[in-house]
Amino acid sequence: MEDPRLQETQGFTMSEKQASVHWEGAGKAGQGQISTETGALDRYPYGFASRFGDDRKGTNPEEILGAAHAACFTMAFSFAAEKAGVATESVDTTAGVRLSKDGDGFVIDRIALTLKAKVPGLDDAAFQKLAADAKAHCPLSKALAAVPEITLEAQLVP
Repeated sequence: MEDPRLQETQGFTMSEKQASVHWEGAGKAGQGQISTETGALDRYPYGFASRFGDDRKGTNPEEILGAAHAACFTMAFSFAAEKAGVATESVDTTAGVRLSKDGDGFVIDRIALTLKAKVPGLDDAAFQKLAADAKAHCPLSKALAAVPEITLEAQLVP
């Protein structure tokens, strides 16, 4: 039987991906585990220290969000370059996600994307346009539209 989460749209199979979290304990003393459907993360730990401190044994939501945004943007850029008739040789993207105090809580107020790509046959003006368009049309950029500032620094590598 076909998975009901899959849907054929314009030649692409659209799907719904799942992730889950299990949390035990209260507040700062609590600990969570993040798992993904694909198994890329399987009971991966996170908690107060990995989010607000210097604990490198776990992850945090902002780090995962940054990885997801960088991955989505990178793929969008590569597809846009291909559609423009040029092939990406290598594309490296980082995403810095800033969590800031907001009253009694916190808010993600900036995501800084940094792109370095090697795209033979593409001049810098065309590269900058492709990068800006990929940022604007990446599904995660669209989903994160409430973030007040999403910046892009794009460098064409010779």
